[in-house]
This record gives sequence, C-alpha cells and structure tokens, in this order.
Amino acid sequence: MDAQGNWDDLRHFLAVARHGSLSAAARALAVNHTTVLRRVAALEAALGVRLFDKQPGGYVLTTAGEEMQRVALRVEEDLAAANRRLSGRDARIGGTLRATTIDILALHVLPRHVAAFRAVHPEIRVDLTIAEASLSLTRREADVAIRSTNKPPENLVGRAVAGLAFAVYGAEAYLDRAGQRDLARHTWVGLDEGFDHTSIGRWLKRTVPADRIGHRVNSVAVEVEAVCAGVGLGLLPCGLADRRPELRRMSEPVEEVMTKIWLLTHEDLRQMGRVRAFMDFMADAFATERDLLEGRRGA
Repeated sequence: MDAQGNWDDLRHFLAVARHGSLSAAARALAVNHTTVLRRVAALEAALGVRLFDKQPGGYVLTTAGEEMQRVALRVEEDLAAANRRLSGRDARIGGTLRATTIDILALHVLPRHVAAFRAVHPEIRVDLTIAEASLSLTRREADVAIRSTNKPPENLVGRAVAGLAFAVYGAEAYLDRAGQRDLARHTWVGLDEGFDHTSIGRWLKRTVPADRIGHRVNSVAVEVEAVCAGVGLGLLPCGLADRRPELRRMSEPVEEVMTKIWLLTHEDLRQMGRVRAFMDFMADAFATERDLLEGRRGA
C-alpha cells in the first residue's frame, strides 16, 4: 500500500477503536460501514494479525490491536500537528472555516451574526457543526469552538465573550392551569443523563424531585420548546426564554449554573487568516448580546 492507503486504513481502524462498532465508526467518518470493514480487513491482512475481537457488545481490541492503536494515535497526532502548523501560516482571508457550537447558540444567536460575517467576508465559507460534546480542535475536526463552559480545555486559546444565565420559566397557559406556587410541586421538563456532569444537571437533580419530571430531553433547545408548549417548568437560558412572549420567568438567574461563552481555537491556528477574522468578528458580535445572554432585565 502507498502512504495514503496506509493512513486511510489507520484512520478507519482508529474510528472503530474509538466507537466500538463498524456502524458508529462509519457515521463518524461519513462513509458506508462496508468501507470501514474493508479498510480494517486490509490493515489486518497487511500486518498479518487480528486487531479486533467481535463480541456481542461490539468490536474489542486484541493485544495486537492495542499496540497498533498506540502507534496509530502517534501518527494521527503528528499529522494533525503538521496540518495545524502549516494551516496556521495561511494568512489569507478566504477558504472554509469549520466551527462547532451548542444547539441554543446555533439556532438562536449565531445565524444573524454568521450572515453579517459573510456580508463582510463573502470569500469565507462557514461550516457549522452542532455538538454538545466538544469536537477535537487538535485533530482539526473544527477550527473554532464556541462553547458554554467555565473551564475551557488547557490546550486551546481564546477569550470569554459573554456569560450565559439560566432561570426557571413556565408557559403562561401552563401556569394558569397549574395554579401552584411551590416550584418543586410543578411538573418539570428535565434533561437526560448526558447532562449529569453539568451544573444544570446537578441543579435539577438537587432541586427537582425525580417524580416531578414529566418529560426529559437531551437538548436545551428542545427543552425550551417543550416548556413553551406547556409541558411544565424548565431551567432555561435567559437569552432565549426572555424573547418568548408565551413564557414567564419564575426566578432570578440561578448563579450556580451561570457559565461563560468562550471563543476557542488551537494555538497553532490562531494566526490563520480566516480563524482570526472569524474570532475577532464574533467577539464583537457577542458583546452586543451580553445583556440578554446574562439575563439582565433591561436588555
């Protein structure tokens, strides 16, 4: 196999090792699962060893597979570092910029600012991926991340551009129907276990009895819509909920779940022309949203 073939096989091998199945690896790579199987089989044939054991729970690395994973990760890291360093020297204001963010920002904040950015820089195409979990900027899965966090990864650089406040809201129609003042006795819209590690998830678990959760979702944007529809109360981002006339704010912003919105990139990419242009533009754009995102009533 040539060098490109070797790396393609390693890339497919790493995807299976990371995700534990052919179908999940195929989704991550945006290819057919038979392509993944063929690439892994080609790598096993070239090496003369079996890299995975297929078990009921998925694909599990063999001892040889674990050693190959260590080698493949080093190759991936070296290639990604070279790619970042070479890309970081590109001072042109043009090309494709890949950004990742969370659903509430992608749906309700970023579209108008991306439109304004494109009006200034029509030569830059902005590809946006919505992901609650951070994509890897080290592996160039994205060039810029716009995340809600109080502790950004140490290997990334950037700036906090706003805060993100949350308060308790209910739909006017639901509140009129419920006629109940004690928040803990209301029906609530909750978030699933994917949010257990977040301050929002911890607050909900501590504050709302489990038997009062009438509906659970895995998206804050969907939670907003469920509360608007009258399913129950919800802890919602003020920047979205205060714009919805059908909602009534039932509490002050909950300070312990306040997070910051960060614009982040990898150190090697910070001087890339399109990355620098996008981050500077979005820093100014988010400054105009600060009062609303931080839950200030005067906004």
